[in-house]
This record gives sequence, structure tokens and C-alpha cells, in this order.
Amino acid sequence: MSVLAEEANWPRETIDRDYSARASVTPEVFEAEMRNYRSRSDEMRSHAAHLDVVYDAASGQTVDIYGTGPEPRPVFVFIHGGYWRMLSKHDSAFMAAMLARHGIATVVVDYRLAPDVTLAEIVREVRAAVSFLWQNGRSYGIDQERIFVGGSSAGGHLTGTVLAGGWHEEFGVPEDVIKGAMPISGLFHLAPIANSFVQDWLLLGASQIESLSPAVNIPAVGCPIVVAYADGEPAGFKRQSNEYDRLWRQAGFQSQLIEIAGRNHFDVLLDLASDETVLSRALVNLINS
Repeated sequence: MSVLAEEANWPRETIDRDYSARASVTPEVFEAEMRNYRSRSDEMRSHAAHLDVVYDAASGQTVDIYGTGPEPRPVFVFIHGGYWRMLSKHDSAFMAAMLARHGIATVVVDYRLAPDVTLAEIVREVRAAVSFLWQNGRSYGIDQERIFVGGSSAGGHLTGTVLAGGWHEEFGVPEDVIKGAMPISGLFHLAPIANSFVQDWLLLGASQIESLSPAVNIPAVGCPIVVAYADGEPAGFKRQSNEYDRLWRQAGFQSQLIEIAGRNHFDVLLDLASDETVLSRALVNLINS
């Protein structure tokens, strides 16, 4: 059993403290970073190659596509966070210009939010987005053989569910559809989450805790990943990243673990807007390698 599963037996107040990202910064800092997400993403929208492309007929959910060129390009598929209940692709495009300068396209994914839909449905939608890009990417300037995925916080969890095994045949994609990934401040085992304040809107059952936890579903076919988190993260996010890195390497796959100095759970992600940060260099190197 993963050591993360044992956290479910810890006192509720300890789990809530260790997984309360918002409580790790002041309200003023949190609101400022949310504004930064949106304003920097808004700057990108006028340069998008394709906006509001429906990737899943069942849900009507869409992606925005940035940074394509005359020839198919590798793509970074970004999955936003927000504890599965807030934010959207409109807050999540600020890395597009940086990646375009390196010849890399960006796809930003929308999905429906809890509690309006279950976490299982959110996972299905994100996997459907990857399947759509595999099936149709070349029509949008994307090389389907070079799909990379990443996300922050809840988006890091959803990145892990795309890396997990067992879903590919149903969605019509090969097991190695993902060539590399960067989960940032991710959540990889849901057992402690189900015993925290987040359960108020996730409403996870025991079977979902197992089936939707990337740490429980390490695939048979893996890819290189970069597991990143901020040094100012709450303790639970740090433990989750360290354990997922350990499990990935234990399975025989390549993983690089990075702690980003001087950053918190929210501003660490904005490092992807610059070419000169540890996080952006690690992402470009992952894709170019």
C-alpha cells in the first residue's frame, strides 16, 4: 500500500491543514495570482490558432489551441487545477507564447466541474481530450506522435489519470499515446483527500478512491516525467509529489523531481510564462528530448 493511503487515518484537522493550498498564502496573494492567471491568459487568446474546439460530443467540452505552425508540432496539453471545482481554460494559457518560441504548440483543456459532475466524469472528459488530439491533431497542426501533458494541483492529478493504465483501448489510443508529462503540485492518491474538506464536493466512494488514484494505477507502459512542486507548498502536496516520483521510478520509468525555490502553490505555475525559469527549461527539455 502506498504511504499516501495511510494518511487517510490521520486526524481530520491534520489532513485539512496539509492539503489547504489557499491557507498557505494570504487572501490578497491568492486573489492576485488568480487575476494573473486570467490576465496573462487573456493576452494569449488573440493569438490562438483555434478557440473552443469541441473535443467531446457527450459533454460539449472544448479546447483552445495555440502556437501551431506550417508543419505539425509537438504539443503540451495543459489541464488546469482548482480542486476540481473552479478555474477553466480561460485561466490557463499563459505558457503558450513561451512554448511557441520553442516550436511547441499548446492545448488548454476545459472540463466540467464538481459537484455538478463526478470526478469519474471529469477524468473521462480529460481522457477524451487526449483521444481527440490523437485522432484529429494533424488537422490542427499537432503531431499526434508527440503529445505531452501536464497540469497543476487537481490538474496534476488529472495528468496522472492520463498516465495511468487501463483506459486506452476504450478511447482508441495506444498505450504510449503520452510521450512525457509534467504534473505540478499534483495529487496522486485520493485517500487523504476523501478524508478532508475536499470531500464536501467530491463525494468519493471507496471504489473511486482506488480507481481514480494515479499512485494506485501506475501503468505497464510509462514515459519520462518531471514531477514539480513549490518549496512553499503545504506538506501534503510535497508528500504526494515525492511519493509519485518514487513509485514511477520503482516501476522502472524515468522521473525527475524538482522543488522550485521561492514559490508557493499558486505562483509556481506562472514560471511557465518565462523562458528563463527552472520549470520552463525542464518542460522544454522534456519535450525536445
